[in-house]
Amino acid sequence: MDRVAVVTGASSGIGAATARRLARAGFTVYGAARRVDRLEQLAADGVRPLALDVTSDDSMVTAVDQVLAEAGRIDVLVNNAGYGNYGAVEDVPMDEARRQIEVNLFGLARMIQLVVPGMRVRGSGTIVNVTSMGGKITTPFGGWYHASKFAVEGLSDALRVELAPFGVDVVVIEPGGIATEWGGIAMDTAKAASGRGAYAERVHAMAEAMGGAVARFSSKPDVVARAIERAVTATRPRTRYAIGFMAKPTLLARRILPDRAMDWIQTRMLA
Repeated sequence: MDRVAVVTGASSGIGAATARRLARAGFTVYGAARRVDRLEQLAADGVRPLALDVTSDDSMVTAVDQVLAEAGRIDVLVNNAGYGNYGAVEDVPMDEARRQIEVNLFGLARMIQLVVPGMRVRGSGTIVNVTSMGGKITTPFGGWYHASKFAVEGLSDALRVELAPFGVDVVVIEPGGIATEWGGIAMDTAKAASGRGAYAERVHAMAEAMGGAVARFSSKPDVVARAIERAVTATRPRTRYAIGFMAKPTLLARRILPDRAMDWIQTRMLA
């Protein structure tokens, strides 16, 4: 029987690349996104469009029910939907902070709740949570984003042990710098929240850095999609895959260096 995969946040970037790659690998793939019109480009690659808003419980329930009605099962869930809301913790309005956590954490968790029962009963399945190297390290003005990704890392570790007796794997993907819309959105929100006032100089320095060397050297989304394909086709996948520009050296530095050293490096970057 063909394996069925649901990929959230499939309208662009990592999600679109993953949906295409899994479809080429023989999966029946549902590419999910809030804006279905942006999924039309995937139809030629055999990806089925799925309307999904991870901030709406009704939308998530309807989407999962549709897949189960049409395909009969969900073998792989790739939780990729998410974004980066940047700005000084002091400046970001609380409703925007709550939306950041709602999309990046609670939407992901609710999708897991909806697909796990079927996986558990069958005794097989793979849940892939796309976090970031930002789930292990932080950058200034990304406090709310990092809070959401650190939380997904912790949730994934607990979930992995809970589901292991039922044959369900939980994998964390930790991308580094990837050439997607993410950076532009993050810097636009940073400038909107903190582009004036006490943090303005450092926010603009960070935006310049993100648009310079980081953008030039960022990896393509398919680098991450290949790692996800390896994870969902492996008999025993690794618990974590750090992939893309600067992911592995940055996470190694985080393990080795003390907090003050990491603080100093980030301060120098914004000087």
